[in-house]
Amino acid sequence: MNQEQLPETLIEFLVSLWSKVWMLSEQFLTPGWRQYQMLIVGGLVILAYLLRLLTKTQWDHWGHRRTGWPKWRLRALIHMIRRLTLIYFIVLSWAAYLLMQNVTWPSRSYLIGIAATLATAWLVIGIIARLVRNHTLRRLFTWSLWIYATLVALNLVDDVAEFLDSVAITFGAMHLSMLAVLKALMLAAVLLTLARFGSNAAGKGLKGNSDISPSMQVLIGKAIQLALYGLAIIISIRAIGFDLTGLAVLSGAVGVGIGFGLQKVVSNLVSGIIILMDRSIKPGDVISLGETFGWINALGARYVSVVTRDGREYLIPNEDLITSQVVNWSHSDRYVRLDINFGTGYGDDPHQVRRVAIAAARSVNRVLSTPGKAPVCHITGFGDSSVDYVLRFWISDPTAGLTNIRGNVFLALWDAFQAEGISIPFPQREVRVLNTPLEISEPVEEPAPGAPKG
Repeated sequence: MNQEQLPETLIEFLVSLWSKVWMLSEQFLTPGWRQYQMLIVGGLVILAYLLRLLTKTQWDHWGHRRTGWPKWRLRALIHMIRRLTLIYFIVLSWAAYLLMQNVTWPSRSYLIGIAATLATAWLVIGIIARLVRNHTLRRLFTWSLWIYATLVALNLVDDVAEFLDSVAITFGAMHLSMLAVLKALMLAAVLLTLARFGSNAAGKGLKGNSDISPSMQVLIGKAIQLALYGLAIIISIRAIGFDLTGLAVLSGAVGVGIGFGLQKVVSNLVSGIIILMDRSIKPGDVISLGETFGWINALGARYVSVVTRDGREYLIPNEDLITSQVVNWSHSDRYVRLDINFGTGYGDDPHQVRRVAIAAARSVNRVLSTPGKAPVCHITGFGDSSVDYVLRFWISDPTAGLTNIRGNVFLALWDAFQAEGISIPFPQREVRVLNTPLEISEPVEEPAPGAPKG
């Protein structure tokens, strides 16, 4: 940075700015059309506020009757109703400006035109800023455009740009000024916003294409997103004036250091790419990893989101899905077979037990009864106190839960066995306590009435 020229430039700029402010204040304090225009602008603001008070209720009632409108149009309507004062002021100020332009000298409506221009710019910027979802970025974007619009309306863009260009740092042949940095930041904000819109549009288009598998949709979407964001960052850096070829050696050294320090992160990234390419799991699959059982909600670059039946969302690193054993209940299809073990007494007819068990399973809604997927029941052994059976049935919606369907089938078995008189035995044991004398008492016979005693 030029240490000798910066203070003089800053002082000269401040002196020039102060002289212009003082000149404007003298012009406003001097009686004449400038004061009249300020009074007209103030009167238009008051009139716009009164119109808002008189018409806001009618606008609200009219908006409540727009039930058939899409959500984006209703949001835009709410946004406009909240800014009724500004809208009324814009209409009134432009009407007054055009009227005075035709009735009197154009210079006598100059300030009214500036006020109308600024109000219109603020309304348009407020509408455009709604496209930025991040609250902090939205406020930064809004204030930046408002400041620029104000400078344009007051014809101060050249003076401010000259001052910002004078505040600079020199690196050899490169001249980095504050003006260039601000332009690069604004360009980066616009390009990143466009990249976000482009990646979202590409993602929606890929989801609507049934010819591409879900995992490949995610992989292509991530590749498009990475390319768009990378291109936006490179263009923004080039706009400042940096020569990217000079950073090749430095970026290589930094990349090696980052590679050693972020081995897990890189491993998860590579594992995510492998998962997306081999299509071992995809969004919507039902998996179990250890004690976690649920369905895949989303595939990320670093982790996989798994949602369980109790509403918990587990973020499982991609590396765990590559190195650990994962049970994919719906890898090739959505059908899942479940087994239920039970037992009945030896006095019950096993043929009848099998028929009743199969009929009970068929009565449950989610159990399939199609050929090849119908419930079956088999004897698995003769236990100590029961004949053991296994009841097998199929379902096609594992995301709806496994414990609940097992519970419903058990309940159907209980009701069917109770109706058919089939018993469900349970083991009975005799407990004796050792090293404790047993007290034996003989019953005492009471003599009959009237019999002699003794």
